[in-house]
Amino acid sequence: MIQAIGLTSSPRKELPPAVDDVSFEAHAGRVTALLGAPGAGKTTVLKLMLELQRGRGVTYFRGRPLHRIPHPAHEVGVLLGDVPGHPARSVRGHLRMLCAASGVPARRADEVLEAVGLVSLRDERLGTLSRGMDRRLGLACALLTDPHTLVLDDPARGLSVGESRWLHDMMREHAAQGGTVLCSTADPKEAARIADHVVTLEGGRVVADQEAAEFARTRLRPRVAVRSPHAVRLSALLTQEARSARRSVEVVREGGNRLCVYGSTCAEVGETAFRHGIVVHQLADEIGDMGPGVGAGVSAGAVTDGQPAQAPGDPQKDERPPLTPTAEPLAPDQSAAPPEAAPPEAAPPEVAPHEVPPPEAETHKTAAPRRTTAPSTTRTTAPSTPRSTRPHVALPPPVLVRPAPRPLRPVRYEIRRATGVATGYVVGACVLLVSALTAVVLARIGHTPQPRLLAAWPAELPLPPAALGAGLLGALAFGDEFRHPALAADRGTVPRRLGLLTAKLLVASAAALVLAVLTIGCDAELLYLVHGSEMVTVPTDWLPLTAGWLALMTGCAWAGVLAAGVFRSTTAGLAAVVAVPLLVVPLVHKLLEGPSARTPEPLSQRLRDGLPLRWPFGGEQHLEAVLRLVAQPVGGAMALSVVALLGAYVFTGLRSRVR
Repeated sequence: MIQAIGLTSSPRKELPPAVDDVSFEAHAGRVTALLGAPGAGKTTVLKLMLELQRGRGVTYFRGRPLHRIPHPAHEVGVLLGDVPGHPARSVRGHLRMLCAASGVPARRADEVLEAVGLVSLRDERLGTLSRGMDRRLGLACALLTDPHTLVLDDPARGLSVGESRWLHDMMREHAAQGGTVLCSTADPKEAARIADHVVTLEGGRVVADQEAAEFARTRLRPRVAVRSPHAVRLSALLTQEARSARRSVEVVREGGNRLCVYGSTCAEVGETAFRHGIVVHQLADEIGDMGPGVGAGVSAGAVTDGQPAQAPGDPQKDERPPLTPTAEPLAPDQSAAPPEAAPPEAAPPEVAPHEVPPPEAETHKTAAPRRTTAPSTTRTTAPSTPRSTRPHVALPPPVLVRPAPRPLRPVRYEIRRATGVATGYVVGACVLLVSALTAVVLARIGHTPQPRLLAAWPAELPLPPAALGAGLLGALAFGDEFRHPALAADRGTVPRRLGLLTAKLLVASAAALVLAVLTIGCDAELLYLVHGSEMVTVPTDWLPLTAGWLALMTGCAWAGVLAAGVFRSTTAGLAAVVAVPLLVVPLVHKLLEGPSARTPEPLSQRLRDGLPLRWPFGGEQHLEAVLRLVAQPVGGAMALSVVALLGAYVFTGLRSRVR
């Protein structure tokens, strides 16, 4: 179950907090609806519960706050807004990437796709999905790790009637299997249809906490919607006839030519209009919302001796749009059924028939006896449509065995993230093309050293095209995470874990090394075809040159990864790579230039004399080569930049964890 205690958002400038001391419970085996008009604080409450927003209060998920759960994704499935995935990634690739991040087998992606009905669209791109298909994919992401609790923020917003019914069936099926479902909605009629328990918010505070039957009896009131060009005259006639017959009828004009008649029927209103020759453009039964303040008091439709027991409130204050006559039709054969869980004296005979929920609501409530509920929360349901008439929905099979965390899990995720879209391949192809053309132009111009010719590195450029491409690939590793935060759906931001950073550095290094080798190979092959073999001779000092080339490519990739992780932007990551030769290298030059007062001994001699043990197999020579590589202006600047960015990344990670 979920226990939210004292949730309060941080106060805004000269304004009260958006959410103030919200406390409620959502039990296992039940669907709990968080109801409120737009701006009432529903989304803020969910973010406070999931620790995505700063504030006071605590939320327990089966007795533990979220930050105390080792793997939150295995406990809570979240759907907040649209699916935060790269629009060019396929549906199946997106789920397989999340499988790698969550530690569940890759076949789980196909299982949830089959459960939500997206098998035929598994190769479609996320950017081409419709609203309904995107909601299905969001539910698939929430069910991917087989969580016990589902937290859904207005999941049916913008969906058609059929899509909404399917989504509600999936939610009730999850609750029927013992799970906890908490969803927010702005439609009170939807809350009465799908939920077992309704928590109503108004102005950031809880104004009602009720069972669904009590909520429907006290909050929703039947009415007749009328549209006529003579609405004023019809309103006066209906009021006059009600007074003559000593009946409790309320007529509310909602602007224009629309009337809402409470306490009457379509037949009575139609007969009155016919007798007086009034043209009627619309005449339909509706369920009207009495507002959030009615739920805690006496039923709005309760009558005593033909007179209202309590004023129902001013219906004109209801800012929600009226229900269209075709949205929730009332079947004629259901009009004689009694209202669910309502006492016989709760409404007069002429009002009772219209308090029956729509047919789809009754269909949902037939599943209530199958849910696992506490003995004190047993719910009585009215006779309803047999369960066989419900559309069949099936959840994906449960995850029976969860593998232990492995060090390669972040690496597997990063590989699927990088190879799931064509951006990396396009960048690599562009780099190879630009490098080959640059090498041919430099060879034709002449006066370019052989190493720079093979690397396609003009003296006028701070870095070769291949190094810029490696830096861009590294920057995309974190830049895409912040632009399309697939891992941040239930965390609010991209997690700053050491394992994820290590995986990104490893994959970026591998991509940079592959790009470095391909660049040299393509440039050498094109130079051989255009200018002959004299342009591709192997230098005598090829080993240190190769090491320096590979180190430069790896350093650019690392600088891009770390800068994009610190500044949360691909552009900032690439800018940091370009800033190394433009800003840091001149600084290193100034530090190293100038005469020295003492002539130092050779580095190899100092390594031999400074260590008590001899280096085996001439290891001091290899170390000397590495140190000399780092001591070069570009190498030292790159090493200094990587160390500084790594420190900044660790600092920002620790600061966010402390906050």
